[in-house]
Amino acid sequence: MTSSQRHQEENFPVASRLCPPRWRAPILAIYGFARTADDIADEGHASPASRQAELANMRAQLLALPERLESAGPWAPALALALETHRLPKAPLLALLDAFEQDTHKTHYADRAELLAYCSRSANPIGRLLLHLRGLQDAESLRQSDAICTALQLINHWQDLSVDIAKPRLYLPISDLARHGLEPETVLNGQHSAALAECLRELNGWALALMDSGRPLARRIGGRMGFELRLVIEGGTRIAEKIRAMHHCTLLHRPRLRPWDAPLLLARALVFREGAR
Repeated sequence: MTSSQRHQEENFPVASRLCPPRWRAPILAIYGFARTADDIADEGHASPASRQAELANMRAQLLALPERLESAGPWAPALALALETHRLPKAPLLALLDAFEQDTHKTHYADRAELLAYCSRSANPIGRLLLHLRGLQDAESLRQSDAICTALQLINHWQDLSVDIAKPRLYLPISDLARHGLEPETVLNGQHSAALAECLRELNGWALALMDSGRPLARRIGGRMGFELRLVIEGGTRIAEKIRAMHHCTLLHRPRLRPWDAPLLLARALVFREGAR
């Protein structure tokens, strides 16, 4: 899958028309920064060392903002404006770069704790930046945001299993695989089995439980941004449901949201439930 195809197939809306106009530009700036770094880490045929050097250069450019724009990448002007206008903290953006750099050399995760530590840098910073825009920094909002972002990241990992093994990269914790009598090499070789399906069933349930624990945040945020978050949550939940419906066979097939899923997601967002679905 090429970069442009992958970006077109995003499961979750980014700065859609539902988002209040005053936040659309900074959200797009954050997204542009993250996508640029993600592409450096994942796209093309560059060596790991070359990717790491590019990400290090991007880090130096970020740290220099809002100065030295003339030598920064095309993502920098919009982000510099967002940093100044909305006082966005740089720490979450630096955490994202750490996660993308990790993707250039780490291919396995020992257990769920190690995977969660990765999600805390690869996914959670986005939610925390959006909470900053909304002016919410209390501990409960941050916890719920982290739960949602981590759940979305995990579900994306289960969804993209067939894509990731080609890199080769495996986000299924080795300890979970071992509990089901599986070796990482078996999965990386594309061998589906009943044991792997059961492992993915457990992991999918874990991700959904995390998602459910963060659901109340959508009502706390409220307004158009809160409704957007409802759609994001329901989009991730729908992907998890598709994984379950295909008997957790994502090693062989990649589930996707389709246009005909939109009415269901909208209906669920309108009658949003804060508990488990």
